[in-house]
Amino acid sequence: MEGKKYKILLCEDDQNLGMVLKNYLELNDYDVTLERDGRLGLAAFQREKFDICLLDVMMPNMDGFTLAEEIRDIDPEVPLFFLSAKTMKDDIIQGYKLGADDYITKPFDSEVLLMKIKAILKRNDEITKENENVEFDLGKYHFNPKLRELTHDGKTQTLSPKENELLKMLAEHKNDLLPRERALKKIWGSDTYFNGRSMDVYIAKLRKYLKDDEHIEIVNIHGNGFRLVAP
Repeated sequence: MEGKKYKILLCEDDQNLGMVLKNYLELNDYDVTLERDGRLGLAAFQREKFDICLLDVMMPNMDGFTLAEEIRDIDPEVPLFFLSAKTMKDDIIQGYKLGADDYITKPFDSEVLLMKIKAILKRNDEITKENENVEFDLGKYHFNPKLRELTHDGKTQTLSPKENELLKMLAEHKNDLLPRERALKKIWGSDTYFNGRSMDVYIAKLRKYLKDDEHIEIVNIHGNGFRLVAP
């Protein structure tokens, strides 16, 4: 683990299986949050950042498939495993269509699950390390998200964490649509009216930082989101 304690969201309505799995994963040095229905699972995901989600399919209040869709709206990259007694081919296909990294049918071997978790987290860490050093050239500007620095003509603007994350998402979607809902859920945690107004303020700040290049524009796509137009 190299000192890092990975955080797992475990959503399982079977109390015995949930506690057994939570205890087993914690013995293997994972930090596990256990929720017993989909709605509580979504609330936990909105509150905290997790490295992987293990979702039972059949849960009260919100099933695992619906929960997965909500999670994917907030974070399209977080690994998802479905844990399910539903072994029908259509259910398994639906799970993968929702972006699951694995669909594990019950009963399952906890040790095999542990090996799969380790493999997916190792893969994600390698991808993250590659992306950590990604920098962007936006017209006359150079943007370094790791340092939170926007440089132009020898002058450097240090961005706040939210400014940095928003510009990074815009740069990743350069000349394409950044959906408003996706940015709000990822950066602010939810797409409420007040968070939307807050994001508009941050967009205005970014426009101000980028005003010295007439070829750069953050366009409001009404009702959908924003597009960073840049050469």
